[in-house]
Parts: sequence; structure tokens; C-alpha cells
Amino acid sequence: MQSARSLADPRNVALLRLLRADPRLPVSELARRVGLSAPAARERIQRLEEAGVIAGYRLDLDPAALGYPVLAFVRVRPAPGQVARVAELARSLPEIVECHRVTGEDCFVLKVYLPGLDRLDQVLDRFLACGQTTTSIVQSTPVPPRGLPLPGEARPLAPAPIAVPP
Repeated sequence: MQSARSLADPRNVALLRLLRADPRLPVSELARRVGLSAPAARERIQRLEEAGVIAGYRLDLDPAALGYPVLAFVRVRPAPGQVARVAELARSLPEIVECHRVTGEDCFVLKVYLPGLDRLDQVLDRFLACGQTTTSIVQSTPVPPRGLPLPGEARPLAPAPIAVPP
């Protein structure tokens, strides 16, 4: 497996850490920080992309600043024969930024950004023609989106115990 070999190299992992922290770092700066020439760093990055370790680069925008301050997760349980229609509908609505096919009683989980709660009914009504929905409105985000740990960066699976004063 090419991606596993790529991650066995400490310089590749160092490049990934630097790119994760700042994807806009120039190749010359990346190279300097990991002790490579710029062409060697560029080649390693290209190999990481080709191996699928680096899946892409993206710009994170603040949904509230774009006029979408309300975040909701909508679970959809399609009626018989409506699974494909739910996925198609999710792709067609710009407020839906993620759609996951899941196991369990519901078949889909949608991540939806809205300009206000008044828009929620309009979005849900589109899915009610395909099945049942269950909605959860996000109040806060104690753990914002983050990347997975790279080799050598173990994150604890459970929170550390809280010390209780005597």
C-alpha cells in the first residue's frame, strides 16, 4: 500500500504536519523546515497527492459570515423506493454541505446550514415527500472540525479524568 509507505517516512509526516497547520506555506519554506531542497519537497508532496494521502486543499469559510448562522443535522428515513431520490435531492440543495449514507434506522444524515430557522421548514418539506426526517439544531461546537492524527500524534480516546478537589 503506497500511502502506508508514504507515512512511514518522517519527512513526509513532517511535511503533512506543516501543510495541515498552514496549507499556504510556499514549497521553499516547507523544504527549509524539513531539511530538503525545494524540488525534493515538491516531489514528495506530489507523491503524497498521487498516493491519495493528500486528498486536496480547501478554503474554510465562516458560514455565519456568509449569511448561514444556523447549523442543523437532519436524519432522513426514506420511504420504500426513495433512497436514490433522497441522495439526489440532497445534492441539489446548496444549503446541504454534507450527506452521509449511514446504518441504523435512518439511512441518511445531512449537514445543513441555513440563513435562519424560518428556512428550515422549506428544506424539510422537500424531504418529507421522500420519507421521515428528524432534526437537531446545533447550539455550540465544543470540538470544531479537525484533522485525524498523523503517525506519532496519538490523541487520547477518552478524556482525562477530572480532578475533584477534596
